Amino acid sequence: MGIEAWLSISAVVACFGCLVFSRIPADIVLIGGVAALMFLAVITPQEALAGLSNEGMATVAVLFVVARALSLSGVVSWISQSLLGRPKHLSGAQLRLMLPVAGLSSILNNTPVVAMLVPAVGEWARRIQLPVSQLMIPLSYAAIIGGTCTLVGTSTNLVINGMLMEVDSDSGLAMFDLAWVGVPCVIAVIIYTLLCSRFLLPSKAAVHDKFGDVRQYIIEMVVDEGSPVAGLSIEDAGLRNLPGVYLVEIDRDGRLLTVVSPRELLRQGDRLIFAGDVDSVVELKNIHGLKLAEDQVFKLDSSGDERCLVEVVISPNFPKLNLSVQKGKFRTHYGAAIIAVSREGEHLKGRIGDIRLKPGDTLLLEAHEEFVEQQRYARDFLLVSQIENSKPIQHHRRGTAMIILVAMVAAASLGWLSMFQAALLASAGMLVTRCISVQEARASIDWQVLLVIAASIGLGGALDKTGAAAGIAEIMVASTASSPIAALATIFLLTSAFSALISNLAAAVLMFPIMLATCESLSVDVIPFAVTVMIAASASFSTPIGYQTNLMVYGPGDYRFIDFIKMGVPLTVVVGMITVAIVPLVWSF
Repeated sequence: MGIEAWLSISAVVACFGCLVFSRIPADIVLIGGVAALMFLAVITPQEALAGLSNEGMATVAVLFVVARALSLSGVVSWISQSLLGRPKHLSGAQLRLMLPVAGLSSILNNTPVVAMLVPAVGEWARRIQLPVSQLMIPLSYAAIIGGTCTLVGTSTNLVINGMLMEVDSDSGLAMFDLAWVGVPCVIAVIIYTLLCSRFLLPSKAAVHDKFGDVRQYIIEMVVDEGSPVAGLSIEDAGLRNLPGVYLVEIDRDGRLLTVVSPRELLRQGDRLIFAGDVDSVVELKNIHGLKLAEDQVFKLDSSGDERCLVEVVISPNFPKLNLSVQKGKFRTHYGAAIIAVSREGEHLKGRIGDIRLKPGDTLLLEAHEEFVEQQRYARDFLLVSQIENSKPIQHHRRGTAMIILVAMVAAASLGWLSMFQAALLASAGMLVTRCISVQEARASIDWQVLLVIAASIGLGGALDKTGAAAGIAEIMVASTASSPIAALATIFLLTSAFSALISNLAAAVLMFPIMLATCESLSVDVIPFAVTVMIAASASFSTPIGYQTNLMVYGPGDYRFIDFIKMGVPLTVVVGMITVAIVPLVWSF
């Protein structure tokens, strides 16, 4: 290997060191590595920027828009409540998540499966009060390993099978041949996750879970006419043990039910009085079948799609001090409806319209999107702050979003369109049908994740261009060429290592000619080695940059680079041992 190859290896090692042993953001570290190689003339500026035009990176960017649209239209809420259920323990939640994800990923492209479930799992984790960091990596791992069960599970399997048939037209694999290895690997990944995740993954609680929210509100919701929760018990409707909020009482036809049993059946027109913090109010507003009590908030004229929640603190200069909300005509003057009032931690009951506002009162408003900009510097309020993700869910567009999602998955899985083309059309469909606005689509994209993908592609390209990857592979394979089993293990090790550094498809394609040369030197059949390359390329558990689904859960799970290494390296070893043990039994040398 030449000096450029050694410079590429040094850059990759330095980047890994920084990612593992420092808290420098991953995008900064990887961009720095690419920049260093560019200034050392190892790669050209065009090669350094190649990741920005990579189809895989663009696919992830577009899927952010699709995922946000699914969340805003209520699909995510429906999935988290209807399909994932309410398990009582972490192990039950992981099992309930990983089994269907692995099954879906065996027949569908795993990227849209994860894109659909990432926001659903985030909401689900909050509802069942489990750390989201204990669920996001298991989601990705289940999707990755599920793809090893069938020939169509990942594009890598199809590409390697096609290359295999070019060498020998009779050597192709059937649809379910890989299941001999894939199914045991799925079982092993699930068991490993159930046993080890609580020790190897962080258990990060949200800030409000740790310290609480001193702003406690009383809010009144009404069971809407034709509501899907009417006729269900409090527990079955998912209104028991909500994080950060509890049901205080029910007003039913003027009669108060103050000690509410979880078996109490809800009726249309029931007025449910909740006490909770700000985030809990947002969650309540998004429950399908419940609506804010209109006589409490004085219904606004603007469309629900244009409204959001805003917190304001009354200043001593507020012009309506000591007047009731109704007499001060708050809604008319500010174009905003007061949902709840918090005063020094005191729960203020009764009708909002009868409350006399005082300096320091914190109001929770439902207002037009422009309210924050209009009132941010007004002397009437000490503080004006929009509540994040507080726009109402558009449940009436859930069917439209579901149809678009199913069409995207079908088009990509059946090969009618590439994943990028299908996702691009799906995002356009979401915009046209107003499942998401242009502003929300822009805000949904996680640029840090995209920069990590682009930079890792640049580093991987440097390893490939300079011959560093091929040189390392040839040296290691040559050292075990006398033993087919040792060579098979080495092929797995190298492929999984390259898959952790560059994309799984690039790793598989890079290893294919080396694998063929090894088979020729040993005079053995190529099939067991090809199967090993397919499994190893997908066994990309140990870094977030090697596989798209790992990158997709990296931000939502609030992970560090070291979390993937701690959880993924032992798992890669386990999958490797299973593969090397089973492959020779099914496909003899």
